[in-house]
Amino acid sequence: MSAKKAGGLGKGLSALLGDSERVMKEEVKAPSAPDPVHFKMIPVGQIKANPFQPRTHFEEDALNELADSIKVQGIIQPITVRKVSEDHFQLISGERRLQASKIAGAKEIPAFIRTANDQQMLEMALIENIQRENLNAIEISLSYKRLISECNLNMEELGSRVGKKRATVNNYLRLLRLPPDIQAAVRDGRLSMGHARSLITIEKVDDQLGLYKKIIRENLSVRKAEELAAAILSGKRATSKKESKNKTEEDPHYADLRNRLQSHFGTKVSVIYNQKGKGEINIPFRNEDDLNRIIEIFDL
Repeated sequence: MSAKKAGGLGKGLSALLGDSERVMKEEVKAPSAPDPVHFKMIPVGQIKANPFQPRTHFEEDALNELADSIKVQGIIQPITVRKVSEDHFQLISGERRLQASKIAGAKEIPAFIRTANDQQMLEMALIENIQRENLNAIEISLSYKRLISECNLNMEELGSRVGKKRATVNNYLRLLRLPPDIQAAVRDGRLSMGHARSLITIEKVDDQLGLYKKIIRENLSVRKAEELAAAILSGKRATSKKESKNKTEEDPHYADLRNRLQSHFGTKVSVIYNQKGKGEINIPFRNEDDLNRIIEIFDL
């Protein structure tokens, strides 16, 4: 991930949780002054789990490794909670740190106490979940979908929250249109997102599954998958007299461009050109929703 992207993602979470580093510096400068974000040590027994936590499974080995680190170094990054009663708190973010602290036998844990309603709790938990480095594309897609449907965010607001362009968010959401077998392959790491995106361009589920099996069986590259998907999308166009006549004369550069455009926009694209290098690109749409989808990809 580039530095630019990382900064964008961090900005989205900072807007919700606040700047932890800034708060810690303020604590050092004025330890006796009232802290508006209420940073304090909280007994681990007073912290309840986040009911909106989107990720419920944590690898035991990884938790034990973190617990060993906590025994030596302590908690470097505080967790974030909200207060539900005088001596009870609800976790907002930091589930792994809390669990590992319990394994390590810690009695207290450093925490920022925030004010948040249920929707904000869900939003913060989902965004923290998206930031995990080991999330697969389907898990990210599902988190994006929940942010849109359960947190009432539109594509632009979601993109701002997670530091991604609308087109990138849309590419992840489109993965959820694929058949369950293909989604499972992406989730399990047997199929890359690039391969999956080539399959999205195919309209018929049977054709999607057929190409998916071919990709796995023959270990095809993403470029080859895109070419085969474009061929399926184009149907029998090459059998027409005009296509048959010009097939061997087609400029490979324009053929490659057409295939990549069709894969990117998820629809049939035609590239018309003449010998002087002039031409046009046509991107058809089936309805208003399809048009809006294409406009979002252009990020207009």
